[in-house]
Amino acid sequence: MFSIRALDYLKSLAELQVDMIPEGALYLIIEGDTFTWRRASKSFDLNIFQVGEKLNANSIAGRAIRENRTIVQNVPRSLYGIRLKTIAQPLVNEEGQAVGVFSIVFPRLHPVAKSFENFAPILVEMFPEGAFLYVSDLTKIILAQSSKKFDMPTTQVGYNLKEDDIASKVIKTKQPFTTELDSSKYGVPILITCYPLFDEDNSDEIVGTLGVVIPKLLANNLREMSDNLENGLSGIASAIEQLSASASSIHTNEQELNKEINEIISISEKINEISTFIQKIANETNMLGLNAAIEAARAGESGKGFSVVAQQIRKLSEQSRSTVPEIKKLTDDIKTKVTETREKSQSSLNSSEEQASATQEITASIEEISSMSEELNKIAHTL
Repeated sequence: MFSIRALDYLKSLAELQVDMIPEGALYLIIEGDTFTWRRASKSFDLNIFQVGEKLNANSIAGRAIRENRTIVQNVPRSLYGIRLKTIAQPLVNEEGQAVGVFSIVFPRLHPVAKSFENFAPILVEMFPEGAFLYVSDLTKIILAQSSKKFDMPTTQVGYNLKEDDIASKVIKTKQPFTTELDSSKYGVPILITCYPLFDEDNSDEIVGTLGVVIPKLLANNLREMSDNLENGLSGIASAIEQLSASASSIHTNEQELNKEINEIISISEKINEISTFIQKIANETNMLGLNAAIEAARAGESGKGFSVVAQQIRKLSEQSRSTVPEIKKLTDDIKTKVTETREKSQSSLNSSEEQASATQEITASIEEISSMSEELNKIAHTL
């Protein structure tokens, strides 16, 4: 309790201390049932308890006078729109009777809000792309801190929370909430994390929120690059699969061609065998024609007809024998060309095998790069 005579001292002390209190304060003096003096700090004031107003007997100050004792009490947000802590100290006369009150009203800030100006400037600069921190009460943003790299001009101190704001959802559910937003709302993709702040004396009563907003431009670009890389690799893999299928088809065709060429060579060899057989027949036919001519000469006039037949046989034999070298030359030429074609076909077959093998290796490499791209995409989503 203070003596009523110490009013001037109390006023001087209040004037000295009012702007030294970090959160600010409001000093009040009530004499009898009337507010006679008030002094608010620069950082805190309320449009209440004006000089000349009458004291509510049921108020904290009214109780302090009535009960003649110091009362310290927390005032809920519902009464003045802000949480307060009030100290009401009776002013007594010479008989010790309470004739007034010396009262101090403090804004009751959450410990996070009290220390915000100490940790927020440091924390926002720790993120590679910068960050934005804010503290809200139940209706508006009361503290905000931007980094050098990132700011949110539309969400500053005094911003009234909207129903679809993350902070409003946290206040309603009393649960932390994290979400990502694309660039349509704030110009860049962002990650917002918001946590509820509870009353120090009542862990079930939410009094505000702490929010962290982080730009995700780098992660978004990395994600897009990863997606583009994955899509590009998928296209390349598809083309290589088609190339591999073509190479496999070529390889099969070359095998069939090589097989047919071998069959043609085999046929040429059989033609040569037949030519040799014709040569043998021609020789034997010539011998028969010669023998027939000899026998016709011995027969004289009666063998003239047989002599004509013998001449025709020998003529036919000579024609057959002269044709055989031509057939042999043609079959040898065919065999030579086919052999050359077989060698080229075999070279092509070997190349197609190498191509198929190389395609398989490329496909394996593409699959490995695709796997790395998927991992890169996962990393991008965690940033």
